[in-house]
Amino acid sequence: MTTARAGAALGLALIGLVLASLSGSCQGALQVGFYNGKCGFSDVEAIVAGVVAAQIGKDPTIAPALLRMQFHDCFVTGCDASILLDGKSSEKTAPPNLSVRGYDVIDAVKAAVEAVCPGVVSCADIIVMATRDAVSLSGGGRYKVETGRKDGLVSLASNVNLPPPSISVDNSIAAFAQKGLNVSDMVLLLGGHTIGVAHCSLFQDRLYNFQSTGKPDPTMDPSLASALRSTCPNPQTNVDNIVNLDQNRLSASIVDNSFYKQILAHRGILQIDQEIALDGQTKDIVGAIAGGLDFSARFGQAMVKLGTLQNGSPGEIRQSCRAINTARKLPTSKDEQRTGKRQQQRDNLRARSIPKRGF
Repeated sequence: MTTARAGAALGLALIGLVLASLSGSCQGALQVGFYNGKCGFSDVEAIVAGVVAAQIGKDPTIAPALLRMQFHDCFVTGCDASILLDGKSSEKTAPPNLSVRGYDVIDAVKAAVEAVCPGVVSCADIIVMATRDAVSLSGGGRYKVETGRKDGLVSLASNVNLPPPSISVDNSIAAFAQKGLNVSDMVLLLGGHTIGVAHCSLFQDRLYNFQSTGKPDPTMDPSLASALRSTCPNPQTNVDNIVNLDQNRLSASIVDNSFYKQILAHRGILQIDQEIALDGQTKDIVGAIAGGLDFSARFGQAMVKLGTLQNGSPGEIRQSCRAINTARKLPTSKDEQRTGKRQQQRDNLRARSIPKRGF
């Protein structure tokens, strides 16, 4: 019995090594224009941009959703599309990711590129390219992205350890430093909050009982706090509405530096957003961005740097972004195909109703 178990274990180990050698590593040599010439005359990045533009035309809130998806993917085990994998204990099931949206957009992009260039474009690269296009379509600069990633083979909820909205500046700096990102990178990436919304439950304490004082957060503009209390009633009411992260209503859906101007005016929504405008380690960076004209370029550079996070683990080019190739079961009937579409719809409905638990 012992010998048989040992043999089985050795067999599984050998299979794993074979799969690893066939799949390659997630740690690839990234480069701008990696897919040029790899799909005949098809322009992969143009295909991605076309699908994203169509999706945002129907639902502009896809832009902040994709920004958040890339951050939640890259900040865990590197940019390996592990957040896309379905499973009972996959990253999708971790509390910070329950409100992540945009999976259907990635599926649509993947279907479009597979139709002209099967087995070549990774889901990890699709997330990065789609996010860049979403930023550009929302008024930000169109920065050049590096591609050439492989898709990860592992996705575990237990790996998810994202900075919460109430994190201190010191702890946030430390969390970003662990990923090789500096203080400027952190402040710029938080600028992703220039678009998008937050549920009241994520900042309600700032309106009613900040740090158990029984009073509002003194760093919040009192007029803003008063206005927000009408949108966000006392937590006992169980009403969890949403508010814009950029309180300039004319700019709340535009990628620009308005967010920084708002937090300098003590009109930040999330605690970490407000604190970076006050902390000595970050306030000068915030002031420079708010008063400068180069936010789009600098934000693009920070997103490119975020996109370089990799872990060196084995990877592959997935056929479906929701499953690794070795475990993939193709829909064999119309019923199974309909089940897959229903899963996408459930993902979207769930994400819209659950408060964000990470940046």
